[in-house]
Amino acid sequence: MRPTLSVAIGLLSLALAVGPAFAQPVALTTRLITDALDQPLYATAPTADPRLFVVEQTGRIRIIVDGKLSDAPFLDLSGSISSGNEQGLLGLAFHPDYAKNGRFFVDYTDKDGNTHVVGYKVSADPAVADPASATELLRVDQPYANHNGGWLGFGPDGYLYVAMGDGGSGGDPQNRAQNPDELLGKILRLDVNGAAPYAIPESNPFAEGGGRPEIFALGVRNPWRPSFDGDDFYIADVGQNAYEEITVITAESAGANLGWKIMEGPSCFEAQSCEQTGLVPPTYSYSHDTGGCSITGGYVYRGKAIPEISGQYFFADFCDSRVNSFAYADGEAGDVFDWTKQLGGIGAITSFGVDSQGELYITTIEGNLFEVVRAE
Repeated sequence: MRPTLSVAIGLLSLALAVGPAFAQPVALTTRLITDALDQPLYATAPTADPRLFVVEQTGRIRIIVDGKLSDAPFLDLSGSISSGNEQGLLGLAFHPDYAKNGRFFVDYTDKDGNTHVVGYKVSADPAVADPASATELLRVDQPYANHNGGWLGFGPDGYLYVAMGDGGSGGDPQNRAQNPDELLGKILRLDVNGAAPYAIPESNPFAEGGGRPEIFALGVRNPWRPSFDGDDFYIADVGQNAYEEITVITAESAGANLGWKIMEGPSCFEAQSCEQTGLVPPTYSYSHDTGGCSITGGYVYRGKAIPEISGQYFFADFCDSRVNSFAYADGEAGDVFDWTKQLGGIGAITSFGVDSQGELYITTIEGNLFEVVRAE
C-alpha cells in the first residue's frame, strides 16, 4: 500500500482466474457516510456493537454512530506517531470479548518509524479509550520507512494475528522475509489471553525453537489488509514491480511460506528459475503489465442486506481505484468480477471494512468512508 495523495492512475484489466463463472447478480453502488476523515485506512467494529470505528493514518480512531461521525476521537495517538507515506496509525483490532473486557489493540509507527503493537482498554465512557491503559506487546525496529504492514486481526482460534512488512526499501535487500530469526516479512500470531503481554501458541512453527516463536507464516512483502472468513485467511500482498497477489491459507497453516522474495506472485523474482519446493503459491495474482500497482485486500461479504453477493471476496487496487471480487471454493479463486463501474472512481482506496453485521465499507485516502449498498 502506498498511502499518498499523489495517486498513480493507470488502466487495469485483470486476467480471470480459473474457477466457476460468476454472473453479475445485482447492481451495487456506494453511499457516502462521511468525507470529514483524515486519511482513513481502516474501518472495523467490535462483535455485536452497532458503531463503526475508523482508523486515521494521522493518529486518531474515530467513531461512526448511527451513520454520523462523532466529533471526539475514541483514541488520539497523533502525538506519538510518524505519519505520511506508509507510516502512521495502521491497524486496530477489538478483542472478541470486547463487550466484557474492553480490550483492543493498535499498530503504529513511532516518531523514529519503528513499529509498535499496543493493547488498550476502553474507559468508563464507552466512547473514549483509556490512554493510561497502554500495554506494549511488541516493538519492531524498521530499517526503512516503507513496508510496515500494520494489519491486526483475531482469527477463529482466538489468537491475535499481526501483519509485518519486509522492512522496506525495495527487493527486500537483507532477505528478511525468508529469515526465521526476523519478525519482518511475516505474519505473527500471539496469544493475548495467556501470559502478559502475550504467550506463544503451541502450534506456531518455531514455538520450540529454530526461529522467532511469534511467527505464524513467512515470505510476505507488504501484506495490506488481510482478513479471515471463518477459517479461511485471505492475505493480500503488495508486489514489487511485476505482480499483485492474494493467497488464501487457513488458521491451521502454521509455517506456511508465501514465497517472497524467492517468488513475486507466480514467477521467480529476478531470476529465470528458482527452488519452489515448500512454497505456497498465490491463489490469485495479476500482472502490472495489465495495470494496477498496489493491491488493497478486503473481505468476504457475509452481510444480510445484499445476499446476492454473499461469499464474494472484494479487493481493490490503490493506484487506479479498481474494485473486484471472486468466490473462493475448493482451493481456487473463481472468475473475477469487475465492479469498478459501480464502486470504483471514488478515490484512492486504502481499505475495506465491515461492521458487526458484516456489511461492507470502503475508505479512501482523500478522507471518505463509503458503504457498499444495493443500487436502486
